[in-house]
Amino acid sequence: MLQLFNSVKGFMLLLFLVTTSLSFAQKTFQLDAKPQLKISGTSSLHDWDMVSETATGKLDATFEGNKITTINSLVVEMPAESIKSGKGGMDKNAYKALKTNQFKTVKFDLKSASKNADGTWNFNGTFNIAGVSKSVTLKIKETAVSGQSVFEGTYAFKLTDYDITPPTALMGTVKTGNDVKISFIVKFK
Repeated sequence: MLQLFNSVKGFMLLLFLVTTSLSFAQKTFQLDAKPQLKISGTSSLHDWDMVSETATGKLDATFEGNKITTINSLVVEMPAESIKSGKGGMDKNAYKALKTNQFKTVKFDLKSASKNADGTWNFNGTFNIAGVSKSVTLKIKETAVSGQSVFEGTYAFKLTDYDITPPTALMGTVKTGNDVKISFIVKFK
């Protein structure tokens, strides 16, 4: 009888461990092929946007059911020359300011993430732009769409924070403002 009790107890322990490990699963996802990345700013002539739908990235997270409970790592890297304004001259000036001949990518590397009571996340990480790295905290909205984890947010900064001289055009008569904003919607599947 004792042997039967120990067998049942062992089976129950095994069943508990299996169901617990299934309910808290670690998963790795790749960035969806078409992220929505936009850089916005001003100039003495007009406001401007540059967009990119090219980036790579990886998300490692722990899930309970289909909800993310912990984000262990997240990296997003965009080729600097993938951002386009639709105006060749403006693009050339932007690439020169970003020093794309030397620094080929813009990169965000997550260091830690915490979930807020309202369901948003605080991402603490490093942005590397034009060869300069800065620690940042971003408030991120998370949603799930068709089995994908979708993160949406913005990051406002000054070009000079990254040692970027705001570009000028037409012999200095058109000047880019120092304040810019990166807006993004990235999906991991």
